[in-house]
Amino acid sequence: MQRISEEYEGLSKQLKVIAKYIEEHRPTLVLERITDIAQACEVQPSAIVRFAQRFGFSGFSDMQALFRDSFAPAQGNVNNYQKRIRTVIASQDTPLSNTELTQSFLSACQQGLEELSQSLDPAAIDAAVELLYKAENIYVVGVRRMFPIASYVCYALQHTQKRVHLISGLGGMYHDQVRSIRENDLMIAISFQPYGRETRYCARVASQNKAKLLVISDSKMSPLARNASTVLTVKEGTAFAFRSMSSTISLCQALFIALSYRLELVIEETQDAGAYDD
Repeated sequence: MQRISEEYEGLSKQLKVIAKYIEEHRPTLVLERITDIAQACEVQPSAIVRFAQRFGFSGFSDMQALFRDSFAPAQGNVNNYQKRIRTVIASQDTPLSNTELTQSFLSACQQGLEELSQSLDPAAIDAAVELLYKAENIYVVGVRRMFPIASYVCYALQHTQKRVHLISGLGGMYHDQVRSIRENDLMIAISFQPYGRETRYCARVASQNKAKLLVISDSKMSPLARNASTVLTVKEGTAFAFRSMSSTISLCQALFIALSYRLELVIEETQDAGAYDD
């Protein structure tokens, strides 16, 4: 998956579609037939074979075997749940009650959190906390649906000694708010498909100014991931065509707690060392 992410931009249009499908379905890829994947991607089975060979495998079965260890039957319930919700909507003779709608949406949130818990990448989490810890200034950007989460991240980080800047774009001032980012700074870019134009612009500026970039997104193949120092991926639960934000906000809260824990440990170690010297 790391190689696919690194080489994604150089793939043909067909192979990009296949790459995205594999990333989204890797927990259950070992169960799927090549014809099923081809149909879902609207390509010929031979394109799946070409994709596998592009990354050094003899064919589809050889590549499929690589995902056997990551097979997780429980994660397949996320997609099944979504299908059940759609089926319920289509099959209801009478409208659902407010309580039933609420329970269904909360269940989708729970499914998203469960998937996030099972798919966490420890190395990526450690790298993200390291970026936060070392940054002189932290810039945070998220637009439209992700703006409330970006605002929360700023609110939380302002409880540390870090200098934190929310790129709000108020008055159309995205360009002005991001232009001061520098080499020892960090930008946190939060964006999901279709990936906000403003967020992509800010990420480009951060890269051009040699700042570090922490991306929170739904795919390691998103345009934001291209120049990222670290990417944290989140697959939100969905119900009634609405995507939850519970997994993303939970991940951001966890990052803040991890950073605070590390900063507090450093303070304690410094104090202990000083006491020992005295």
